[in-house]
Amino acid sequence: MAALGWITPRRRSATARSVLAGEAAAEAARKTAQESAAESALESAQEPAEPDFPVVGDVQAAAFFDLDNTVMQGASLFHFGRGLYKRRFFQKRELARFAWQQVWFRLAGEDAEHMQDARDSALSIVKGHRVSELMTIGEEIYDEYMAERIWPGTRALAQAHLDAGQKVWLVTAAPVEAATIIARRLGLTGALGTVAESIGGVYTGKLVGEPLHGPAKAEAVRALAAAEGLELDRCAAYSDSANDIPMLSLVGHPYAVNPDGRLRKHAREHGWRLRDYRTGRKAAKVGIPAAAGVGALAGGAAAAIALHRRRR
Repeated sequence: MAALGWITPRRRSATARSVLAGEAAAEAARKTAQESAAESALESAQEPAEPDFPVVGDVQAAAFFDLDNTVMQGASLFHFGRGLYKRRFFQKRELARFAWQQVWFRLAGEDAEHMQDARDSALSIVKGHRVSELMTIGEEIYDEYMAERIWPGTRALAQAHLDAGQKVWLVTAAPVEAATIIARRLGLTGALGTVAESIGGVYTGKLVGEPLHGPAKAEAVRALAAAEGLELDRCAAYSDSANDIPMLSLVGHPYAVNPDGRLRKHAREHGWRLRDYRTGRKAAKVGIPAAAGVGALAGGAAAAIALHRRRR
């Protein structure tokens, strides 16, 4: 009873038992609240406050955003292909082949042979077409398939950098023309993307170098930073894929956005910040499997083929 010494004898009437129970509950609640507050204060002391970022007015900083599954849900190249198919740039069998290649990459990963096959397929589609033609069509395709797939959360991150007076760039393996359209429509500074060779404004069916993928992205960011007078340790980079670890490792503020399993693990091991805007999944605890997008890809191909059949 010593712990309940603050209970006065005069209050012990015929209802002494109920009074005792109520006061005991109140005392237990006070102790629990005090212990919880003490624990919260200890945690706050152990975790340093996250500094304001981005830093307003820091013109030597910029932000670099991967595109597919970081800024936009799904593969931009696939949606671009759907739009070209709709405009009869290629046949049903080529669409099926293209869709299968996307499924393969999701399930088996990327290897040199299949990367070359996909590259050749994409280049053969645009060979002989004018760059200006693809740019005009790309604007239409953005409105048809891409605009509604932009992640609002990532868009807000990009806007925070813009509001701070910093430049914001997309960095993607998608064609630079498509990436430039998306960047412009989002109000970003510009885009780094895969460059297809053109002569006299007409695509030749060849690439300049190789697709902007993996280590090539890091090299592109490094080159742009040098040209723009940026300090990479003050810059930020955002991506969903472990393939972009070279780019993320290059900057002082790397973010894993909607990360795959490998990137989530790497980010936690290296103390990188995570942002996850996916819904309907336990994305905060586990990464979405690489094969998760297969159904969407196959479904898109099936829908396009069905549309072709109805038109015949």
